[in-house]
Amino acid sequence: MIVKSLKTVRDYIKFNESQKPKGHFVICPYTNINISNENFRKNLDKINYYLTVKKKQKKSSILCTLIENSLSSAQLMLGIMYSGMIQVPLNIVAGEEQLSYVVNHSAAKIIFVSSKYLNLAKKITANITHDIEIIEINKDSFVDQLEIPSEEIKIDIDQHDPAFLIYTSGTTGKPKGVMLSHSNIIAGGKNVMLSHKINTNDRALCVLPLFHINGAIVTIMGPLVSQSSLVLCERFSVTNFWKFISKFKCTWFSVVPTIISALLNKFSENEINRLDLSSLRFGRTASAALAPETHKKFEEKFKTTMIETMGLTETCAPILSNPLPPGKIKYGSPGIPYGNEVKIVDEKLKDVPRNTIGQICVKGTNVMKEYYKNSEETKKSFIDDWFLTGDLGFMDEENYVFVRGRIKELIIKGGENISPREIDDILYQHPNVVEAAAFAMPCNYYGEKIEAGVVLNKEKSLKENELILHCKKFLGDFKSPSKIHFFNKLPKGPSGKIQRLKIKDLI
Repeated sequence: MIVKSLKTVRDYIKFNESQKPKGHFVICPYTNINISNENFRKNLDKINYYLTVKKKQKKSSILCTLIENSLSSAQLMLGIMYSGMIQVPLNIVAGEEQLSYVVNHSAAKIIFVSSKYLNLAKKITANITHDIEIIEINKDSFVDQLEIPSEEIKIDIDQHDPAFLIYTSGTTGKPKGVMLSHSNIIAGGKNVMLSHKINTNDRALCVLPLFHINGAIVTIMGPLVSQSSLVLCERFSVTNFWKFISKFKCTWFSVVPTIISALLNKFSENEINRLDLSSLRFGRTASAALAPETHKKFEEKFKTTMIETMGLTETCAPILSNPLPPGKIKYGSPGIPYGNEVKIVDEKLKDVPRNTIGQICVKGTNVMKEYYKNSEETKKSFIDDWFLTGDLGFMDEENYVFVRGRIKELIIKGGENISPREIDDILYQHPNVVEAAAFAMPCNYYGEKIEAGVVLNKEKSLKENELILHCKKFLGDFKSPSKIHFFNKLPKGPSGKIQRLKIKDLI
């Protein structure tokens, strides 16, 4: 159900209470605490009162959270927005230098931190140039300890007001602050609901961190705008994943390809047959390309539909998704546009014909307002109203997009552009390969040569030459890696995406 008069997080919190007051919104699988829509609204009123009356914060104040996934992190995330303020989720696995930069750049007034990360909060604020208060909280019971307000503190919030300031991972240079409005994040949630046909009876399993756009938008805003519910896990656990789906009757989940690989390699056929997955409608994957072979193996092994999607921080997560059955799923493609427009342009930013590789561009209500305090990067990232994603790909006659990698990751060998994704897909076709990423290395003859980092199934062995010959069979000599590097694990970002450009540092 989409109601046009609902334009802010506050609107949806109140609407959900009016429609399903006793319906569960968020469930903690460790404490078995279920928070209904009615109690969630009451808790957010407590947060609003605490921030405005006790902490003297004003509309559009910027507040950081440094908390693992928990009831407190979810309630603070939405409570800060509900209060007309701006939440900045801090990436708990980022380095201290990056976190210090984010806190300083955002000029945040407060950091809410769980006990587990208190020392980290002290370290990253040691050299901050402005006054900032560190507030230690209990990850499970923070809101329970807050005072019940005697009256509602009313705030005038507009759909265009900023709500969410989330920093990109910054694999090259400083992180960029992506400023998202209420309108943006609600559009992101609606696009999840639209593409996956989420209804009020659905229940998501959230295992991805809320400091990443996927976890925050897909499995928090998606359930919020669809009046459905979620089970919020502190982190992904291969042991608990299917148990929680079974116990809490989850109907869908959102993961990344590295999680899919972990699940594929953990469970035996007997263990799978004992699982009760009768409630499950589908799983979805994003944040990185899903190799077609891995995709097919997962569906076959777990007898579950897997939907590949694509999204960005700047677009409030999803821009593309494969449709649910009976719609057509195209393996190797993150699907078709839902709720926004997508097109492909050449180096001169002109539209290209179908099946021609170019840069993927997107336009819609879900696209960010700006890079915070960075007008130069904002200007460079748009052509008219179209956001330039920096991703290469092509669109076929049925509007399915096929991604060929980041522009900055493109391998240029002997003047020929080679997509590392094309090589990844062939590496994944080998049954012993669990993770793979091709990348460029300097070469005196060709300018760049192709090498790859690979993780093997622990129970299998494979020689470098065998894997190179496997690639040559499908790719020929020119596009095949000249060297394979074997690792126990590949470097990954906070979303679980393999960071191919960092593999060189490990060689």
